[in-house]
Amino acid sequence: MAYSKQVQRRAEARLEQARQQNELDCDRRIAAIYEKYPRLAAIDRELRRTSAKVYAAAFRESQDPAQAMERLKQENLALQRERDWILESENIDPEDLEREPICKTCGGSGWRGAVMCECLQELCRQEQKKELAQQLGPAKESFEKFRLDVYPDRIDPKLQVSPRALMQRVYQSAVNYAKTFGLSSASLLFMGATGLGKTFLSGCIARAVADRGFAVCYAPAGKLFSDFETEKFRLKEDGALTGEYFETDLLIIDDLGTEMTTQFTVSALYQIINGRLLSGKPTIVSTNLPDKELEARYSAQIASRLLGAYTLYQFCGNDVRMVRRLEGGI
Repeated sequence: MAYSKQVQRRAEARLEQARQQNELDCDRRIAAIYEKYPRLAAIDRELRRTSAKVYAAAFRESQDPAQAMERLKQENLALQRERDWILESENIDPEDLEREPICKTCGGSGWRGAVMCECLQELCRQEQKKELAQQLGPAKESFEKFRLDVYPDRIDPKLQVSPRALMQRVYQSAVNYAKTFGLSSASLLFMGATGLGKTFLSGCIARAVADRGFAVCYAPAGKLFSDFETEKFRLKEDGALTGEYFETDLLIIDDLGTEMTTQFTVSALYQIINGRLLSGKPTIVSTNLPDKELEARYSAQIASRLLGAYTLYQFCGNDVRMVRRLEGGI
């Protein structure tokens, strides 16, 4: 999964902290056993010196190396038998004297060659969820909280269907998208007026996809373009703020059109949209702008990619937030 550098850095720091704590715990546990059973400590010291003894015996000219090594073998066997007797008689688990790594797969490094180990992946997933919670805020969007009853059930003459029926299809499509999301999933374009649930469903998808272990970046359009400006004009490290927008498994750009549009923001948006399309990475864009205004504000190239390469979902109905406010709800 393409986790951001910040997420991976925090996960690696947690793994290193856990590794050091594990080593400290092992040292304390073994030291406590040795303090209580000093003979056991002496035996283990002798057994650890075996390699040095074998090496010395092999190069000692006054003795037959074979005889010397046979004698060492018998001595070690005797020590091992005594060790086993102490462990059994004192009911000591042999594993309590082992320094087991925090992860047996990777030894606690977090990597198996160039492949990230599952232990580090799990920490990345946890850090990803923390970051996503900060990006989305305290609302805790979930598909279970999505209310279809706030959408009118009367047939709209223009749509030839009721807003509720249409939003039922949008909702189910969003649920299926999150359940089946993969690195080659389609990109989505959520269009419609303010307050129709675009941000809410985007948040639902973000949380559900992140829960499945994928890297998700949720960015309001204003923050996204601000990061590009900061990186370019304040001489930040190249990619330090914006690299995640190109690399993450799923990028969600919320409220496109609410930012102050300039030639720079248009250029940045084209880089993101075109770059992720070329690399086959899925993106979700939500906007209040109708298709004609998309082209007028951002260029024909951007509009053609959003309207042609993305799967369009049109939101309709009444302002959900206003309905809930009138009901005294959230």
